[in-house]
Amino acid sequence: MKIEQQIMAAAQAAVKALYGQDVPEKMVQLQKTRSEFEGNLTLVVFPFVKMARKSPEQTAQELGDYLVQHCEAVSKYNVVKGFLNLSIADAAWLQLLADIDADAHYGEKQAADDAPLVMIEYSSPNTNKPLHLGHVRNNLLGWSLAQIMQANGNRVVKTNIVNDRGIHICKSMLAWLKWGNGETPESSGKKGDHLIGDYYVAFDKHYREEIKQLMAQGMPEEQAKQEAPLIKEAHEMLVKWEQGDAEVRALWEKMNSWVYAGFDETYQKMGVSFDKIYYESQTYLKGKAKVEEGLAKGLFERHDDGSVWADLTDEGLDQKLLLRSDGTSVYMTQDIGTAEMRFHDYPIDKMIYVVGNEQNYHFQVLSILLDRLGFKWGKELTHFSYGMVELPNGKMKSREGTVVDADDLMQLMVDDAYKTSMELGKFDDMTEAERQEIARIVGMGALKYFILKVDARKNMLFNPEESIDFNGNTGPFIQYTHARIRSILRKAAQASPTSPASPTSLSPKEVELIQKMSEYGAAVRQAGTDYSPSGIANYCYELTKVFNQFYHDYSILNEEDAAKRQVRLVIARNVAKLLKNGMALLGIEVPERM
Repeated sequence: MKIEQQIMAAAQAAVKALYGQDVPEKMVQLQKTRSEFEGNLTLVVFPFVKMARKSPEQTAQELGDYLVQHCEAVSKYNVVKGFLNLSIADAAWLQLLADIDADAHYGEKQAADDAPLVMIEYSSPNTNKPLHLGHVRNNLLGWSLAQIMQANGNRVVKTNIVNDRGIHICKSMLAWLKWGNGETPESSGKKGDHLIGDYYVAFDKHYREEIKQLMAQGMPEEQAKQEAPLIKEAHEMLVKWEQGDAEVRALWEKMNSWVYAGFDETYQKMGVSFDKIYYESQTYLKGKAKVEEGLAKGLFERHDDGSVWADLTDEGLDQKLLLRSDGTSVYMTQDIGTAEMRFHDYPIDKMIYVVGNEQNYHFQVLSILLDRLGFKWGKELTHFSYGMVELPNGKMKSREGTVVDADDLMQLMVDDAYKTSMELGKFDDMTEAERQEIARIVGMGALKYFILKVDARKNMLFNPEESIDFNGNTGPFIQYTHARIRSILRKAAQASPTSPASPTSLSPKEVELIQKMSEYGAAVRQAGTDYSPSGIANYCYELTKVFNQFYHDYSILNEEDAAKRQVRLVIARNVAKLLKNGMALLGIEVPERM
């Protein structure tokens, strides 16, 4: 039984024995003792004062005496007003350490076959450009959230919806036809997504020139935007695509295949993947059919121009367009179609969309519409909304001059990790292959941790230089601590020391470490409840800090008392284990040496 559970049960028994009252467990409030007071756990006495008919101090004194006599976990106590500060016996801490040591995934839950099925959608790229810095935050949050939900005992399906149709896709296709001269990823040596992104930029450049020329001839800007020959051609191509024109479809498939190969490479470098990928080219017709079905049931209404709308005024919202007057779909229609396909594919209990906060209203509306259309999880869908991420001005800008490219950013991080590690002498005794691998792990760890440690709802500034620091609240600081512990264990020639058998006394720092380790499960549960990877990042940082303070004050390998040395080795090994498991929930690897 956990220490907290032992004390709570003993406190209930104490109230019964001393005051003749049965109290529910929720009345027993136990919290970590504040650092300025002696003790490990504090019992709040105020709920029992009325039953005792005594002052808070007297009540605390009586409860403290009872617990010392009847609960093996409690060695002594002190009273501060209505708070009973309890010191936990070393034997109880050592038993807790043994329990942590015995469980490879301490604090995490395995999903049962009938566990709730949570589907998480993230990434959502367009096939007309490479992934950028915004996608990096999206993918890292989505992947981490999936690991956290799994660690909380849920079955998880990770999905992606690719925006592979529409006018923006036709712009890249048309530009390639006009100015590509048959260029391919192979002939150019470029990743497919970068190649297509270049043609998207080329379209925009020529399109703006056409607008300028038309405006110079006296045409108003808005009219020029619609009358420019390029945009008209792009619209014609879109109509042909919608009609299934064989030539346009073949070009579309060829160019998209280049992009997907590029995306796959980026995802692999980022360390994320998906169980199922959906494509808007397959979902938009399903969405239209679902809207027509809703129209027939009287859930939606058709206006005089033929467009279809949902009236949400009874929900305090406005009217929402679902089908344009020409019958074409909008994003909302596509999301309904995607939901229909997913619901058909999986028995979803919970649906989480990882999408930026500019889409808050969209998902508020989608939730209502899916509920009206009969999706059981519609009303309960979660929009995991996150803020914008930017780089300091003047930092790495992509080839478009406006967006930070994900591939460039990841390469910069790995290069910086290599350079910093070389300067600090961390690579001195390594082969070049080892250096490259450590640089990859540290660079990507720095990137992921810096982004995930921030509350997802907030806008953030990502500074590559600050992220690769071997001190402070950074990924490399935690990774280095893990590597240091593994080195200690190797030197001890006991990579798998046995659990402590001999009783021994513990220092306050050792107790603090064991107590901090015991909080891992609560951190995982809280992160699952709040959808908060930053909670896990914060826990890993706190555990790392406590270990480093302990390591600064106490020797492990040079401790002469064999029992104490053994306890410290087991503590160190389990700190490393929890750091590895916790960082894995963030999608971050930890090296065995650095």
